[in-house]
Amino acid sequence: MRLYSSPTSPFVRKVLVLIAEAGIEGVETVAVSGTPIDAGTMPVTLNPLGKIPALVLDDGRVLFDSRVICRYLDQRAGAGLYPQDDRLWDCLTHEAMADGIMEAALLMVYESRIRPEDRRHAPWVEGQWAKVARALDLAETRVASHLSGPLDMAQLALAVALGYLDFRHGDRVWRQGRPALAAWEAAIAARPSLRATVPQG
Repeated sequence: MRLYSSPTSPFVRKVLVLIAEAGIEGVETVAVSGTPIDAGTMPVTLNPLGKIPALVLDDGRVLFDSRVICRYLDQRAGAGLYPQDDRLWDCLTHEAMADGIMEAALLMVYESRIRPEDRRHAPWVEGQWAKVARALDLAETRVASHLSGPLDMAQLALAVALGYLDFRHGDRVWRQGRPALAAWEAAIAARPSLRATVPQG
C-alpha cells in the first residue's frame, strides 16, 4: 500500500497514528505538497479533490479521506479502534468533531499563508477559531466521559487535532480554561504513536 502524505498534515498524522497503534507494516509513504490554489505534487489523478491522505491499496483501488482510510486500516488489522457496539456512533461523531477542528485550523493557516495580506479577512479567521473553541469546550465537558473510556479512534483523532493547534496556533493557548482537556492531552500525547508523529516544519 502507498500513502500519499505530508509531514505537517494533521489528517495524514491521524492515519500514521492508527498505523502505529494497529501495528500495520508495509505501508509506503509518498511525500507530496500543494495548496488549494496550486496542486503542486498532490495526487490529483488519484483523488480529484487534490487532498491528502490518499491510500492506494495493493489491488489499485484508492481510498480517501482520513476517516475512510482509518476505518479501512482498522478493520484490516482487527485493531478494534472503532467500537463494535452502540458506542460506535459516539466514536464516529467525536472523530468528525476532531476532524472539524483540524479543518478549521488548517483554513486559518491558508488564510494567512495563501491569501494576499490586503485581502485577508480577520472576521472569517475568528469565525473558524470560534468553531474550534466551541468544539474544545464540548470536549472539556460533555465528551469527557468518552475520553476516559477505552482507547478508540475518536480519542486519537482529538489528540492529533490538539497537537495541530499547538503546532500552528500556539498563540491561541487552547488549554486556558480547559484543565480537564489539557490534562487528558498531556497523558495521551505520551503514547509512542503520537510521540513518533509530532509534526515538524
